[in-house]
Amino acid sequence: MVQAPIQSVEQRLTLEQFLALPETKPASEYIDGQIIQKPMPQGEHSTLQGDLVSFVNGVLKPGKVGRAYPELRCTFGGRSTIPDVSVFCWERIPRRADGRVANRFELAPDWVIEILSPEQRQTKVVRNILHCLEHGAEMGWLLEPEESWIFVYGAGGSVQVFEEAGAVLPVPGFAGTVELTVGEVFDWLKG
Repeated sequence: MVQAPIQSVEQRLTLEQFLALPETKPASEYIDGQIIQKPMPQGEHSTLQGDLVSFVNGVLKPGKVGRAYPELRCTFGGRSTIPDVSVFCWERIPRRADGRVANRFELAPDWVIEILSPEQRQTKVVRNILHCLEHGAEMGWLLEPEESWIFVYGAGGSVQVFEEAGAVLPVPGFAGTVELTVGEVFDWLKG
């Protein structure tokens, strides 16, 4: 993981100062007073992310149940992070006065999905998922492509690991029509 230089305690930026900075490529996140640049997504990561967004939107969006967003900045609870996939219940999607989707999302996603990149530390990603759960997310998934495992984090503190290809993955209550197995998710890497 690429990390921006850490400022001394006296020089650390506030969240508001961070949000006023120009965006970086790859994007940077603001976590516990530190600016941390996300790794650049590679093939497996991009494939899983794109197919997850398409699949979830194909199921939830037509009925206005929910919507999945790739790489959406979510700012809440003193942090500004960019989950790989953020899924929001339709009625919680921030909107402008004219009904269009707002640019700023200042709330936790209802379902957060992270995909571990080879150079990324699992601890950092899990902490982001837990932060979302502490601030209202119903569920978090962590996909580990190298091992073909999916960790599912529940709002009540439960953690489950799914590795069998036929295992049906739990989803948040609002997304009950989304049905995926571990094998279906990782088979996207073959297509």
